[in-house]
Amino acid sequence: MNTLTRASVIGAPLVAMAALPAAAQDMILNPSVEQMATMVNKGDTTWMLVSSALVLMMSIPALALFYGGLVRTKNMLSLLMQVFMIVSIAAIMWMAIGYSLAFTPGSPFVGGFSKAFLAGVGTGTYAATFSNNVYIPEYAFVIFQMTFACITPALIVGAFAERISFWPLMLFVVLWLILSYYPIAHMVWFWAGPDFLSVPEYGADMGYLWAKGALDFAGGTVVHINAGIAGLVGCIIVGKRVGYNKEPMPPHSLTLTMVGASLLWVGWFGFNAGSNLESNGLTALAFLNTFVATAAATLSWCLVEQIRHGRPSVLGAVTGAVAGLVAITPASGFASPMGAVALGLIVSPFCYVFVSTVKKAFGYDDSLDVFGVHGVGGIVGAIGTGIVADPALGGQGWFDYTVFPAVPGAYNMASQVWVQIEAVALTVVWTGVVSAVLFLAIKAIFGLRPTVEEERQGLDQTSHGESAYNL
Repeated sequence: MNTLTRASVIGAPLVAMAALPAAAQDMILNPSVEQMATMVNKGDTTWMLVSSALVLMMSIPALALFYGGLVRTKNMLSLLMQVFMIVSIAAIMWMAIGYSLAFTPGSPFVGGFSKAFLAGVGTGTYAATFSNNVYIPEYAFVIFQMTFACITPALIVGAFAERISFWPLMLFVVLWLILSYYPIAHMVWFWAGPDFLSVPEYGADMGYLWAKGALDFAGGTVVHINAGIAGLVGCIIVGKRVGYNKEPMPPHSLTLTMVGASLLWVGWFGFNAGSNLESNGLTALAFLNTFVATAAATLSWCLVEQIRHGRPSVLGAVTGAVAGLVAITPASGFASPMGAVALGLIVSPFCYVFVSTVKKAFGYDDSLDVFGVHGVGGIVGAIGTGIVADPALGGQGWFDYTVFPAVPGAYNMASQVWVQIEAVALTVVWTGVVSAVLFLAIKAIFGLRPTVEEERQGLDQTSHGESAYNL
């Protein structure tokens, strides 16, 4: 079958398909290349390419500016360079082995090498959309998923900003993509069963967490928890910045940070709404949910600051916005708009506690609060997805995997929340162990950070021989 899919079908289409004659089911599930070509929708294809550009914008320039504005002047260019280079490396790796390891059969935990270097992928191969009877060119699917693989490792660098050596970081990114990102993406998003009505075949080909029924519409586990935990492990192993808690380290340009956060918000519409893989009502729902959850989280963070400090801050507003974007990511296609608002209002206080209190209590130097926002926000969003997806609360629901894989049933919130917790736990343990082993190994062999003198001078000069501002 020349299709690769991130999801099969949702709700009613499954019931309708099960009622069709066997020949009709086979045509839908195993169409010929010629049949798929007639089902390609140019509007869907256009939306996927636009969404891919929006997600790329989230990395460069949005994330680079967001992070760059938060560090001191002497480290601005180093942050920009790290993000820019990570995007470049991740793109090449995705073409070589990443796409194949994430989206081909192999095992429930990682794919194989059947599409390494995009073997067999061409202008005449297609990827199934959510409705499973509409297709987009496989190249469009490759491009879209590539942008996710690019931004995820770039998120990690904020946790140990201003104190990491450049090339050891790039080595970590290469190995982490292979050992953590591709497997988690495969476990959460891969479905390649030749016939969803056949339990043994369906189960054998499914990603491990997908088979358990874990919900992750656009990357709460794959992107945010994955990166957040890696960042926490990294900042602990790399160690604290020279002068941490002894000298002031204020952001050098909250203006740039605001610009970066604003671009992230815009780009996130491609991230979440694009994850439906086609342009329809569910896409519009994910778009709307992304908008209102972010607005709610921004308001919530500012209210917390008003209560705690007597005034809101720009830094708090943009941090709250990112927390809202993170939390709604796994739920964007499952929650109702009011459920999205509730998730946004709830996530900011959780993240605020970790950023302002937990970090100080445990003494780790998460420079730009990658764990406090992406890790914690991702966990809140992933678990909360099991609640807001409940049709009784206006959500979209999902399949009742406890009865039969991919067959609709009564939504069981408690069971779904437990599955979400299992997915969070597996992601935390998997990326935590992988990240710790990689950081410790690279530290022992090559070293992870510059000398004290180089760090005090700034990584712009010592790593790249340039300055962000020549006054």
